[in-house]
Amino acid sequence: MQKTQHLGPRRYFVKHRTSYEYPEPVTQCYERGFLTPRDTPSQQVRAEGLRVTPGPLLHTRHVDRFGNESHFLEIHYPHTHLEVVKEAVVDVSWPEVDMAALDRWTLQAASRALADTAAFRLDRAMFGLPSRMARVADAGGLAAYAETVVAPDLGFGAALAELTAGIRRDFAYRPGVTSVRTTVDELLQLRAGVCQDFTHVALAVLRWLGIPARYVSGYIETVPAPGTEKLEGADASHAWLSALAPDGTWVDIDPTNGQFADSRYIVTAWGRDYADVSPLRGVIVTEAATSRLSVGVDVVPMDGDEVPQVSVTKLNLSS
Repeated sequence: MQKTQHLGPRRYFVKHRTSYEYPEPVTQCYERGFLTPRDTPSQQVRAEGLRVTPGPLLHTRHVDRFGNESHFLEIHYPHTHLEVVKEAVVDVSWPEVDMAALDRWTLQAASRALADTAAFRLDRAMFGLPSRMARVADAGGLAAYAETVVAPDLGFGAALAELTAGIRRDFAYRPGVTSVRTTVDELLQLRAGVCQDFTHVALAVLRWLGIPARYVSGYIETVPAPGTEKLEGADASHAWLSALAPDGTWVDIDPTNGQFADSRYIVTAWGRDYADVSPLRGVIVTEAATSRLSVGVDVVPMDGDEVPQVSVTKLNLSS
């Protein structure tokens, strides 16, 4: 497993643009999404703004059961183009994972400790049971795969590292071969997919082993190839997972990149699986048989109180 070198405080400007084009007018549109980064022990949101075109008749915000901020939009007049642009300035500082502290428990002992501690009852109920997109029909297939990547007598931290490295080794990153409906059983056969797929596999393994784990949606800063400029919209939303340790801390691991999360990672929302935290989803009324979706994400490092020129909404930056 890769050892992260990207720790310490950083400030980012994040811009997430989602655009839909329709060949026929949409007469009614209802959208819900999780686009606002959340405050966590590793990050603080300094400013945020949202622009919707055409302007919605109704726009409400509320906090869901997991503590994420959810946006709800309604548009009740004809349109052939919908664009949602979310911007935020976020301070990020992830600590280095203390492997020695985590390895005080073996994986098996950690599972027992989590099951026996009354304080973790809610976390076990919310993040320890199979969920819609992280359940399996073939428990034997999941168990067989889990045995190839982790052993019960491994230290808890070592087991997380082995699981992360194992999924990165065993599954090919291949966009287009899966969808949001792909099951864990299918993934274990395909051995390919994208970040949300690898996260669902890891969630299923950890929960089968008795470790509560949650799906994390957010962003990761990417670096362009040497000698090339970073293209606008070249970053993408990302997914990883967070596992509950016996001391009550959550440990974030990224099986897509084979590493623990670091200060390049920005958290938007977390839940049981992708279905809980989809960036934007909804229902439309239209005669159109097709639509065209375009998504672009920018994660731009900032210096001090600098606000990048790519901003499309006025942000009030706090200190």
